[in-house]
Amino acid sequence: MRTIAYARCVKIVPVIKCRDLARSIAFYTGVLDFELEDPDDTSPVINVLHGDAELQLSTMDGDGMFGGAINVHVDDVDARFAKYLARGLDPSRHVGSPVHQGPIDQTWGWREFYVTDPDGNTLRFRRPIDGAG
Repeated sequence: MRTIAYARCVKIVPVIKCRDLARSIAFYTGVLDFELEDPDDTSPVINVLHGDAELQLSTMDGDGMFGGAINVHVDDVDARFAKYLARGLDPSRHVGSPVHQGPIDQTWGWREFYVTDPDGNTLRFRRPIDGAG
């Protein structure tokens, strides 16, 4: 297990509410490139990592709420979307949402696409458009 020197850093770790932890772990690790921090952990709160990014997937009653949103800054929005589609990302639940169907340039200066996990939580993958943001 990884150790963080808490006295020297500030790190915010979002908690994502899950109904079925195994299903969420499969989605985050199988489609979105996260890795389990501790594959042997059997607790109702599991940490998943992607580089320096960390999320907690939780089935605890008091943790979070379904339908939250998290911004995820990435270097190449289009390549990431293509990679996730190749891994089985299914945007068909959001046919009327262009930002779920593929990356788009937003009027607020970000290129984005959205991924909604099995519990209705949204990850907004984004990067500034040519120096904006």
